[in-house]
Amino acid sequence: MPVNDDVFAALASPARREVLKLLLDGPMAVGDLAEHFAMRRPSLSEHLRVLREAGLVSERREGRHRLYSLDADPLREVSDWLTPYERFWRTKLASLRDLLDEEDL
Repeated sequence: MPVNDDVFAALASPARREVLKLLLDGPMAVGDLAEHFAMRRPSLSEHLRVLREAGLVSERREGRHRLYSLDADPLREVSDWLTPYERFWRTKLASLRDLLDEEDL
């Protein structure tokens, strides 16, 4: 299954990657997330919108608060997409290691 381009666009921002990292520990309210950033609330809300539209977070209301949760399924798709490249580099690095080991002889 191809990775949605919106996921890559969402992951391009360091702030959005930090939001995902914070959500690893569980759902968080917008106010709690905002404490970790030196940006205004509307800017954080825009980052959350991009993450939500990419399917990386979900939002639910709990009383007056909006809680955001990580949805890691799109990240699994990214990981699956990257796997062949990881194998490629692992092979290249193993070849380099073998070459360097031969030079030490």
